[in-house]
Amino acid sequence: MRDVQQKAFGRLLDVMDDLREKCPWDRKQTMDSLRNLTIEEVYELADAIIEGSTANIKEELGDVMLHLVFYAKIASEDGHFEISEVLNDVCEKLIKRHPHIYGDVVVADEDEVKRNWEQLKLKEGKKGILSGVPNSLPAVIKAYRMQEKTKQVGFEWENADQVWAKVEEEIAELKQAVASGVQTDMEDEFGDVFFSLVNYARFINVDPELALEKVNKKFKARFEYIEAHAAMPLLEMSLSEMDKLWDEAKIYLKQQASINRVR
Repeated sequence: MRDVQQKAFGRLLDVMDDLREKCPWDRKQTMDSLRNLTIEEVYELADAIIEGSTANIKEELGDVMLHLVFYAKIASEDGHFEISEVLNDVCEKLIKRHPHIYGDVVVADEDEVKRNWEQLKLKEGKKGILSGVPNSLPAVIKAYRMQEKTKQVGFEWENADQVWAKVEEEIAELKQAVASGVQTDMEDEFGDVFFSLVNYARFINVDPELALEKVNKKFKARFEYIEAHAAMPLLEMSLSEMDKLWDEAKIYLKQQASINRVR
């Protein structure tokens, strides 16, 4: 199996060499020009994972791997590094950060592994616990990751009830800000509500980004049902008429989901 895997990876490298040499579009690309395309490919992979389609996951993984090889090829051409260095460096980092596997460190559970990981990163020169959180992460994911990281040094509530009390406190402060009519205060307090809800999601083992995206997809599907089954243009319909179709959509889509699960 390992020979097959290595051969396939080598084939991808060969194809990348061919494209870079012979294809006008591929020759033109730079790391900057690929950046947005790579982000798009990662989101397509994320969509495939949410959908649970192994066929789509396989396809999107291939697209992401192509981009990774593409960056390494450009770096090689510019004399910066080779893909072998990339792979060896990440292997060394993983070995160093898993002393409970490659050393004599004993860990009790997953949480201790995470704590050790963060401490090892600091020893390697990271400026702080949060320095490894990318600034460009989507806000909900960034909040989740920052909370996960600060937890590793004990900056954490003791239980979910305490976190929910904080959510309620922030909601009360948001209501006060809305009553004041001060836009900046409303924005600040609304952000505090979001941040505390993300924290609560962690305590009840819910991925807030995934949960919100599933709701987005559900809303989209139900609204598209309304559009498809409306007897007249939506602007001519009352809210109660649209609500009736919304309720139909909930029943229909639930039935379809059940049928798909059986299949």
